[in-house]
Amino acid sequence: MLKVDNINVYYGAIHAVQGVSFYVGEGEIVTLIGANGAGKSTILKTLSGLMKSRGGSIGFNGKDISFMASHKIVEGGLAQVPEGRAVFLQMTVEENLEMGAFTRPKSEIGGRLGNVFERFPRLKERRRQMAGTLSGGEQQMLSMGRALMSEPKLLMLDEPSMGLAPILVDQIFDIIGNLNRSGVTILLVEQNARMALSIADRGYVLETGRIVKSAPAKQLLEDDDVKKAYLGG
Repeated sequence: MLKVDNINVYYGAIHAVQGVSFYVGEGEIVTLIGANGAGKSTILKTLSGLMKSRGGSIGFNGKDISFMASHKIVEGGLAQVPEGRAVFLQMTVEENLEMGAFTRPKSEIGGRLGNVFERFPRLKERRRQMAGTLSGGEQQMLSMGRALMSEPKLLMLDEPSMGLAPILVDQIFDIIGNLNRSGVTILLVEQNARMALSIADRGYVLETGRIVKSAPAKQLLEDDDVKKAYLGG
């Protein structure tokens, strides 16, 4: 579904992503793990069209999206849940969700809202509430729900557990697993490597902008180097 081939991304003179290649198959959960500053979020921004690679290519569903505008990428079925949630704090829950369907006809919004509310009953309870008054976990659900309003074929999640209490982290990862079982392909960037690898099919390890290791997730969980660097022993 997604094929990334030799992308190179810069912040000024800083070579943040260096010759990265990987793929995500339809129906998979694939995770990118690595330390802060390894280039994980930069890769997702590049896939979303917010940054551009110098050379290489990004293929999605058989199309080259390397230089496609961000809204066209969303229309094509690739959506991102950004790091830090980034909900519109002065808008209601429902208004935030409607923003997620900005590329779709207005006639479709009601049905899409119904689907999101079915998946996230708490959002339905708070549909008239200002997003800024929600808890961190509720804001993460809102950010995920907003992305789902575009009915993506592939959903990219950037640090979905950041800042959440352990019980909420478990809940968010349960939701990610349920989304995948319902047919959504997932590309997951996550600081909590153990949790990410526990639900993923495959994983890639990033260090200073390069992929240094790739393997089935279960294999990475047992890898001594990965354990030492990312799993606490």
